Amino acid sequence: MTQKPTLVVLAAGMGSRYGGNKQIDGFGPNGETILEYSIFDAIRAGFGKVVFIVRQEILDVAKEKFLPKLQGKIEVDWVIQSLDSFVPAELKQADRVKPFGTAHAVLCAKDAVKEPFAVINADDFYGKEAFEEIGKFLSKDARPHLHAMVGYAIQNVLSENGTVSRGVCETNEKGQLIGMTERTSIAREGGKILSKGEGEVLEIAENTPVSMNFWGFHPDVFVDVEQMWKDFLPANKENLKSEFYIPTVANNLIQSGKAAFEILPGGKTWFGVTYTEDKPVVIEALKSLHDSGEYPAELWK
Repeated sequence: MTQKPTLVVLAAGMGSRYGGNKQIDGFGPNGETILEYSIFDAIRAGFGKVVFIVRQEILDVAKEKFLPKLQGKIEVDWVIQSLDSFVPAELKQADRVKPFGTAHAVLCAKDAVKEPFAVINADDFYGKEAFEEIGKFLSKDARPHLHAMVGYAIQNVLSENGTVSRGVCETNEKGQLIGMTERTSIAREGGKILSKGEGEVLEIAENTPVSMNFWGFHPDVFVDVEQMWKDFLPANKENLKSEFYIPTVANNLIQSGKAAFEILPGGKTWFGVTYTEDKPVVIEALKSLHDSGEYPAELWK
């Protein structure tokens, strides 16, 4: 019997008060959050559990928001990401304010996840196809040395309202990920997609795959993540803004030959809210998906 995969949601950035926070703001016709669409798509792609990674101070708000809708539809678990999680006493940074990043969040879920799992951002819309592809991969193909990432063509993940940063992927002849570079200040200019960060102007081809932080892992990855974390902490003891990211883990696994990453083709539709001006665009996009029958009139009836 194939194990049902688990969805791990990076939601520690969620605000503690309802208001201008994009992770619990309503965008759907009935005030649905973007995350509700991801969970809905995960359920219909065969996922059996969702694990929310949150900060302690927003745990009650998050439970109140999501539990009534999800009850009886999917198993739900909660994991706390704190500045002290998996940090030994002698390496604690008393003045640190910034969370330790996405790979640290994944490590926090180590005891809650025993099956192949996907990782997503709480405030990005990834599309039904992405969940179908990663669900298939996690149910059939995930192995200790083979993980995955849903790739999105860069032309589909820009903002009309300003520049964005994206993890631009390099691939081998098999279409697997061989490396990822964070490019900043990306926007379309005069028919070209240009990145103007890092002191250089770089043109990026329209169909270049980028990471929108939608990953699929075999649970054995936790051993590697924990080892990298143990190396990261002492190396960054004095740096209060250092972050431990999932792409860092992926690059390390690929370069050391420990694991390969398939780039899955499900990245057809993506939208997110980088700027306030993006909100009406997202509201309109969701409305048209409901109107076309992609989603029912009410998600959780």
